Amino acid sequence: ISGAFTFGLLWDWLILGKLLKDENYTALQRNEPRRAKESLKLCEQLGPTFIKLGQALSIRTDLIPEAYALELRALQDAVPPFPTPQARAILQQEFGVSNLNAIFSELTPEPVASASVGQVYKGVLAKDGFTEVAVKVQRPGILAEIALDLYILRLLTPIQTKLQNFFNGVPTEQADIDLAVALVNEWGRGFVAEIDYRLEAQNTIEFEAAMRKRGLDAVCAPTVVEELVRDKVLVTEWVQGTRLDLDVSPDVPRLCGVAINAYLTMLLDTGVLHCDPHKGNLLRTTDGRLCILDWGMTLEVPSDLQYSLLEFIAHINVEDYDAIPQDFINLGFSPPSVTTERLQQSGITEGLSFAFRQLAAGGGPKKIQERVKEEFRERYGSELSDEELRQAARADMMKRMEAQLASEGVDVKGVTNIMEEVSRRNRELFSLPPYVLYLARAFSTLEGIGLSIDENYSIIQECYPYLASRLFTDRNPRAKKALKAMLGLSDEEEIVHDKGSALTMVQKSVADSQQPHKQKGLSPAKLLEMSEGFTSYTAATGNVDRDGKGQAKAATEFTKLFLDPKGSTLQDILVDETAKFGDAVTRAALRTAFVDNPAAKAASSILKGPKGVVSQNKQLESLLPGPLKQALIDQPALIPEFIEELLASTEEDERIISSVQELGTTLQPRLASAINGTSTTALATNTRDTATKAATSVSDLLADEEIRTALLEQMPGAVALGRRLGAGLFRRAAYRTEKTTILPEEARKRMKEANEAFAKALEPNHMDDSNAQ
Repeated sequence: ISGAFTFGLLWDWLILGKLLKDENYTALQRNEPRRAKESLKLCEQLGPTFIKLGQALSIRTDLIPEAYALELRALQDAVPPFPTPQARAILQQEFGVSNLNAIFSELTPEPVASASVGQVYKGVLAKDGFTEVAVKVQRPGILAEIALDLYILRLLTPIQTKLQNFFNGVPTEQADIDLAVALVNEWGRGFVAEIDYRLEAQNTIEFEAAMRKRGLDAVCAPTVVEELVRDKVLVTEWVQGTRLDLDVSPDVPRLCGVAINAYLTMLLDTGVLHCDPHKGNLLRTTDGRLCILDWGMTLEVPSDLQYSLLEFIAHINVEDYDAIPQDFINLGFSPPSVTTERLQQSGITEGLSFAFRQLAAGGGPKKIQERVKEEFRERYGSELSDEELRQAARADMMKRMEAQLASEGVDVKGVTNIMEEVSRRNRELFSLPPYVLYLARAFSTLEGIGLSIDENYSIIQECYPYLASRLFTDRNPRAKKALKAMLGLSDEEEIVHDKGSALTMVQKSVADSQQPHKQKGLSPAKLLEMSEGFTSYTAATGNVDRDGKGQAKAATEFTKLFLDPKGSTLQDILVDETAKFGDAVTRAALRTAFVDNPAAKAASSILKGPKGVVSQNKQLESLLPGPLKQALIDQPALIPEFIEELLASTEEDERIISSVQELGTTLQPRLASAINGTSTTALATNTRDTATKAATSVSDLLADEEIRTALLEQMPGAVALGRRLGAGLFRRAAYRTEKTTILPEEARKRMKEANEAFAKALEPNHMDDSNAQ
């Protein structure tokens, strides 16, 4: 049947369609319904490995025809079961009993669901007579079937690799075959691990504990009945719910967001990723939570890889493509021996920029293909046919390849096959780490679920709330650096809390005067966007959000983050920016009072006048004794210069004041609408009415006992934040004193030490980032 299926498919596509130039592929489309049914039978007959492949494809209507996807969806929970007498015999053997009534007072006569590795019965525990459970029984001989499938796949992989490269017009090297076989081996490792029911039970328990610890109450896993876990049997409490794709509740789109956040939490936080998220494994429970089933196939993600992924996502989000080459090395996509310069020359940044711009726009491969085609028409000519567009794109690609080779010092004229040479060189630059196989499977499945609900779904955009929450709360220096990049702050502005020197906290904060070309500033728009992302993540995952409880929890968590007495990454950045702003506006006000106004200018002229007269009259200058001249003429003339230098405005001052003004402009309409729907115009024109409404709103809030309690709990944090702000201002003053040149060295030293002492008195226990947890 597999040979007939493959031959028929190739005949319709290659002979009747491509070679006979039938652009509509009429024969292929006419036979699609019949072949879709054949594909389902093929997967079922070829065994568990191909069932897994069919499950993955069944939700990707953007990759395969819809007729195929509809048929293959039967594999999600309706794989043909093995006989129940065999299942009962396995249960008796595993539990060591002759009568299953000793374990289950009730057990369905037939399985309620059947999958590639096992099938599930619904039962009731005999020990209490009411606890409903799911009894998962492993297929007999499953390990031998998987081993045979993998053996055949390893034999076929080199042939498939050669055919794929042939159709793509590139030569096949041994490295290509080795990589493909390595991916099959890694897939096999994960598949074999899936039949370890004791490991699956452990993964389920640990995931549930991790979600509770992190406050992600909107997601859960089944409760494992630990005393009934065996090598071939797994018993969990029954979950009341419906499949996510079949549920018609209005909160299903929110649960899709919960799913993305949960998987990102696994990937970047807990370090154990669920790798089998097909629709049969995602349930909406009756209380509105997302339940994730089947924890057999997982991927362990080490901490270093987690932070490398976090940095990569942050750089992609802010389109910092210059940082991507180093990210590729950190992620294992390129060997450590490859330099970032070579990666940059390979054109990776332009390629990723284009790819992620398309992914961020959403819609999956179908919409991306439409957008790319439209972009090609704009670039190469709207009048071109599809074939002419492909030829133009190919010619453009060849030019880029020639430019890449030329940048690496290759004589392009001496290269007989440009594409082959570039392909060979890129093999040295790039590799595919095995873990990517699992990431692609998991997130490809989640994207498919999202696209089935919203055809414009963008998985890149859905990642943003988690990213904001993680970066706001993680004190690790690598996470802090990623957050600063997200907010538009450069490395030169890195805040370093060093016990040995209070100045190091702000040493790099005025790099604009020394390296203005690298200076960047806090982006208020990005700060607000990330704050909304944090709120969205907390509201979606922290509660089922009935009666607005999710939003209330989000507000509470954000307040705790901002007022945490122990500090936070967000606090560090905002305290630093506030200190800069306080320094800037204070000096601006003092400059207005003591430098720019007419009275100050007149006083300056009076103080400088005698020195000007004396310097122009050499006879008078010679008559004045040196000490007297210095005391009465020179020193007073220096006072205006000292004040002007001390209060001089810098580019950084202008930048920080502009940022605060931008923040105020952005917040004004939000605050106006928050105060009983007041418009911006009304806010500006009716201050008294607005103030009355605000007072009423505050009064209503304080009347709520829960809110009053929360506010009282945060009072120590508010006090600590005030002390940190004060300490930041004194450190800023110490830095300014250190940098001035007009003060004598001894005076500078004493003023600096005084400011440091005040800062230390206000914040005696601040720690550097390397010690932050």
